[in-house]
Amino acid sequence: MMGRRIMLIPISTGVGLTSVSVGIVRALEQKAVKVNFFKPIAQPRKDEIGPEKSTLIVQQGSTIAPPTPFELSYAEQMIGDGKGDDLLEEIVERFEGTVQDDEVAIIEGMVPTRRQPYAGRVNREIAQTLGADIVFVLTPGNDSIDELEDRLEIAAGNYGGVNHPRVLGCIFNKVNAPLDEDGRARADLVDQYKPEELENEMNRLASLPIFRKHPFQLLGAIPWDFDLVAPRVIDLSNYLKAEIINAGDMEHRRLRRVTFCARTVSNILNHFTPGALLVTPGDRSDILVAACLSAMNGTKIGAILLTGGFKPEEKIMTLCEQAMDTGLPILATEADTWRTSLLLHNFNMEVPSDDEQRIERVKQHNARHIDGEWLESLAKGVAKTRKLSPPAFRYLLTDLARRASKTIVLPEGNEPRTIKAAAICGARNIAKTVLLGDREEIERIAQQQGVELNENVTILSPEEELQKYIAPMVELRKNKGLTEVVAAEQLQDNVVLGTMMLAEGQVDGLVSGAVNTTANTIRPPLQLIKTAPGASLVSSVFFMLLPDQVLVYGDCAINPDPTAEQLADIAIQSADSAAAFGIEPRVAMISYSTGTSGQGADVEKVRQATEIAQKKRPDLDIDGPLQYDAAIMENVARKKAPNSKVAGKATVFVFPDLNTGNTTYKAVQRSAELVSIGPMLQGMRKPVNDLSRGALVDDIVYTIALTAIQATQIEE
Repeated sequence: MMGRRIMLIPISTGVGLTSVSVGIVRALEQKAVKVNFFKPIAQPRKDEIGPEKSTLIVQQGSTIAPPTPFELSYAEQMIGDGKGDDLLEEIVERFEGTVQDDEVAIIEGMVPTRRQPYAGRVNREIAQTLGADIVFVLTPGNDSIDELEDRLEIAAGNYGGVNHPRVLGCIFNKVNAPLDEDGRARADLVDQYKPEELENEMNRLASLPIFRKHPFQLLGAIPWDFDLVAPRVIDLSNYLKAEIINAGDMEHRRLRRVTFCARTVSNILNHFTPGALLVTPGDRSDILVAACLSAMNGTKIGAILLTGGFKPEEKIMTLCEQAMDTGLPILATEADTWRTSLLLHNFNMEVPSDDEQRIERVKQHNARHIDGEWLESLAKGVAKTRKLSPPAFRYLLTDLARRASKTIVLPEGNEPRTIKAAAICGARNIAKTVLLGDREEIERIAQQQGVELNENVTILSPEEELQKYIAPMVELRKNKGLTEVVAAEQLQDNVVLGTMMLAEGQVDGLVSGAVNTTANTIRPPLQLIKTAPGASLVSSVFFMLLPDQVLVYGDCAINPDPTAEQLADIAIQSADSAAAFGIEPRVAMISYSTGTSGQGADVEKVRQATEIAQKKRPDLDIDGPLQYDAAIMENVARKKAPNSKVAGKATVFVFPDLNTGNTTYKAVQRSAELVSIGPMLQGMRKPVNDLSRGALVDDIVYTIALTAIQATQIEE
């Protein structure tokens, strides 16, 4: 197999080259294509120290191991000494020593700056030396169609012109970004702007004559998203060298706008919004107290920055204690307000290499806007990764959920994380959601969090809905002697109400558990929905997102001590779930003994379960008993189970009981700091899924996606 080499060439400064690079890498990972990255020559900012930033960012949340870039000082010395050819040889040696022949290699060119005016020449020589195809990266700014056309033709002229077979096309980044007076994209907390109609700008770029007259293609157009440049409070604090009066949630809270509080409190209250940085002289205790009251009422103000070297009096700080307990960061600086405003204008809004959440969002956003047909063309003739990586799995989840187009009910409708997850699912078309709860309360919580509820999110009042389901519930439970009075009382529980909506086909799935216990989430569906035809029990799986692959663990949440027959069914259910989500099932029946080496009731149960499962499903690779290390480590498998098709390559791990399964799941998750998705319930007639009470917003989003996909699978 032959790989592909793609070199990204920036036409100017400020094009967001690294964000485009990581977007392409992520898009290829999502398609399970073997991909690598290479930044031949590091290009740090004047104040940057440590490892090269682009390479670090690419590695975040990815399994690739890029070559180390050459230091800029070394490259400049070689070029200055007339040893440019020697430098190119070293670049080739480093590239060929790391990048495999069957990979797509994304090569990031140098940005032409005043300090590195030679960047264009070096890029040409590297591209020619490595035999790379060329993709230009630029921002449209406020250029006209003719001006953009000229810029692209001039850039392509350095590589043989727009008709040269190695010149593939271009990617526009920062489409519709706010612009400075020179027409350059500017990410500025102080600037407030209203974006133009994005669709019109996208259509304008796609209409460039260069794309019709030549083989030169538009390979991506990435829209500006202000949320992707929102820095953490800690980033601003480090930049200003501010004194921290209250750290609060400064490591995670993000800043989306700046308000200079020079007016009276009554005239500035409407600026106390989620993500706002409130800048005020330190002696304006009225502003400080008002902001703290707003925070106590649930508004997640970004931070308060006190200027002029003034500190609040102790009695004022006592008044603010409850607000500080909500996580409100309060900073102080010696600079006056005017000097502070200048500093904020010059704040570097680029993504820090340690901001994992923002890096992940940038990767996902940019990956969505790279041309799909071009990605498919890159994948042809290139090796597919044997293991499904976490990025590929997450993409698969959201992509399958979009195609499913299902509606999921969320009984905990007034829970803040649930509201935010519903909004994300709606905005990304992952699923339509129904929030059960008081409309005013839900809308108030959404507003406090800065969350916009779109048309894909429906709010239903439980009091108004429950009357519809009394008679159907009585009919479902008539064998148990359920009366209308008792049914009406039970329907006061939103999980019961949501379950009845699911039973009656008003929604396609249910997700709960951010507040409710597992028992409270699962009991109503077991009573009202019941198990699927042919399912002897309900079990669960967790999807464990290891750095290089996704594994399935079952059952770690439901069945305390399954029999051999039940364990066999759990294995089959788990294998089918794995296959449904793109994971090739190789099932390991876990025990403390491998093969025939051990004796005892527990080992015998696993041995019997393995035999039963193999007879029921001869099409599946199922083996056991296997110890965990023999199941997952190839070197151990060669010694302990050399003839096994599963040992060392297992993707589905079936544990003998709940004690073993849950302990292993938590130990692996916590010790390796892994993301896990689940538990996903198996064997229900309609999909119901439970959340951990410590679930993050992303956990809820992916559980909603899982549930939507399950709904389609059950229908099929």
